[in-house]
Amino acid sequence: MTINHQENSHQGNKQQEDPNMLNQANDSARSTTIITNPEPALVAAGQAEGNHINNQSNHEPLQSAANSKVKDASEFGKVAVVYGGTSNERSVSLDSGAAVLQALQNKGVDATHFDPKHQDITELRDYDRVFNVLHGRGGEDGLLQGVLQWLDIPQTGSGILASALGMDKVRTKQLWQGCGLSTAPFALLTADTDWQQVVNMLGLPLIIKPVHEGSSIGMTKVNHLDELPAAYATAAQCGDKVMAERWITGREFTIVIIDDEAYPVIRLEPADISNFYDFEAKYNRNDTGYYIPCGLSEHDEKHLQALSLAAFRAVDAKGWGRIDAMQDNNGNFWLLEINTVPGMTSHSLVPMAAKARGMDFESLCWHILAQTV
Repeated sequence: MTINHQENSHQGNKQQEDPNMLNQANDSARSTTIITNPEPALVAAGQAEGNHINNQSNHEPLQSAANSKVKDASEFGKVAVVYGGTSNERSVSLDSGAAVLQALQNKGVDATHFDPKHQDITELRDYDRVFNVLHGRGGEDGLLQGVLQWLDIPQTGSGILASALGMDKVRTKQLWQGCGLSTAPFALLTADTDWQQVVNMLGLPLIIKPVHEGSSIGMTKVNHLDELPAAYATAAQCGDKVMAERWITGREFTIVIIDDEAYPVIRLEPADISNFYDFEAKYNRNDTGYYIPCGLSEHDEKHLQALSLAAFRAVDAKGWGRIDAMQDNNGNFWLLEINTVPGMTSHSLVPMAAKARGMDFESLCWHILAQTV
């Protein structure tokens, strides 16, 4: 039995900050507006402002699609919006991709649905560029990125390296540790693992995760030692590599990054605050709280944005993505993972952050696609 135990040697976010990233700021917390899951967010994003999101932020509004470097939809040529696939995240990908496809078509883009589950991947040669909304394995792990690079087809988002790294939670965390970025301590598990040793090293509660899955699939919170074997078995159904991560008690945040800029931080609050932001909370429940502004002081929000940008760049991510992080009860930030093909469903976080930044959903999709030109 072996446990690859990874303890972060750089604890406490305050000590790891690049001094150039911390500007003098007002530490008083800003007023916070709660938003519940919008119904439906992607339609509302293109309409007049409602009561769901408080759009006040430190940022100037973004340029609209009309002011993009791409002035006319014809410049994009024939676009394949790739979504669906065969991963465990297929259902989420179908929802995300359908929303993106409709948004692009509404803007006059010659966009078509392409589903690798039902179409030969070599048919992508018939397209000028690809908007990748293929969540999970096959679309988010470097595989599709490699095919498109081989075919010399421009694509949205990160390349092979960042995609492969980002899909592997362990490799990502090891890289962050090597860069001195704070990430929650963890251990790799096997069927022969000594569960008591895991608890001795990481404590309780724990979060058990498949190493190569997204959307919180296969994840279980463990409060007691005797729950570990079942949690491991659940995660192992999603792949051969499973990890245990120290449970961080505190507040959960997500940081959307587009064009190497960190957008307003979103605080996530599941209805059951003793649990985590699981698949149900992400996609099916309507009582999950999303907060913009996030409730951090201006100083701490800038710190978290800087930490997230450093984490994003360390993985060599490009274009757009999302970093998930926690703040413990002592005020320290801990990186959890990176998402290089974030969700674009009615419950997704990228459209929320973009809306708070002054960009509606159709303009957001145009802006991301324009990165391929």
